Amino acid sequence: MGRIVAIDYGQKRVGLAVTDEMQMIAGGLATVHVKDVIAFLKDYCSRENVERFVVGEPFDMQNKASDASRYIEPFVKHLRKQFPDIPVERIDERFTSQMAMRTMIDAGLKKKARQNKSLVDTISATIILQYYLQKIESDRRK
Repeated sequence: MGRIVAIDYGQKRVGLAVTDEMQMIAGGLATVHVKDVIAFLKDYCSRENVERFVVGEPFDMQNKASDASRYIEPFVKHLRKQFPDIPVERIDERFTSQMAMRTMIDAGLKKKARQNKSLVDTISATIILQYYLQKIESDRRK
């Protein structure tokens, strides 16, 4: 088995999370500037066995693609082109930023630490990945 890398793509920063090789545990990997994400992923994939990418898919409350889709879709196409042998899956990312903020509050982080947008992005990617792992486990049980 290889690792699964989750991507929370934003206009400025990209939060990344990764599983262990057994695909049981999701953990934060990094937050990188949007212009550096492909280079970062190429370097990471050269060192680690990556089985698939999971990219957050933004929906609004009416279950329609949100405004953020206009810059995420070109990234997904570019990702598929750069890594043709690694499947890319999409997963609903609604509320991940709010859940990341709640996680930081529940963890007792001070207000100053909670203002760290990079940390929010990494936690959001981890939440996306954890949700994906739960989904595939649920699908296996069916």
